[in-house]
Amino acid sequence: MAEREENQSREEQSNRGFDAMDNQQQQEISRMGGESSGDGRSDSESERGNRTSNRGFAAMDPGKQKEIASEGGRAAHRQGVAHEWSSDEAREAGRKGGQIVSRNREHMSEIGRRGGQSSGSRRSQKNESTEE
Repeated sequence: MAEREENQSREEQSNRGFDAMDNQQQQEISRMGGESSGDGRSDSESERGNRTSNRGFAAMDPGKQKEIASEGGRAAHRQGVAHEWSSDEAREAGRKGGQIVSRNREHMSEIGRRGGQSSGSRRSQKNESTEE
């Protein structure tokens, strides 16, 4: 019985990823950027910095990237291997992000300035409407 479950688990794992796709899907993805970004030449660092690549996932239009990434997420959820955040994990991640953002004093000043302007304009509108 345990051996049967183990074999079934192996079969489920083999149905994941690029290898599990049909030939047409594999060819379509390969056409989008299956080549390596390196060509074997050793360029100087300055030349490498100026070179851009029109291959791979990063070169795709944002809509296509989103479509591919979404499919990966849906597949992970179907297989039960996707990470699902608990409220404690999400709270901790938000706290860390807030700490990092708040280190940027210019950014925080801008946020405060915009909030003050918004508050001041609302207050002015309220005062004008009560005077009429």
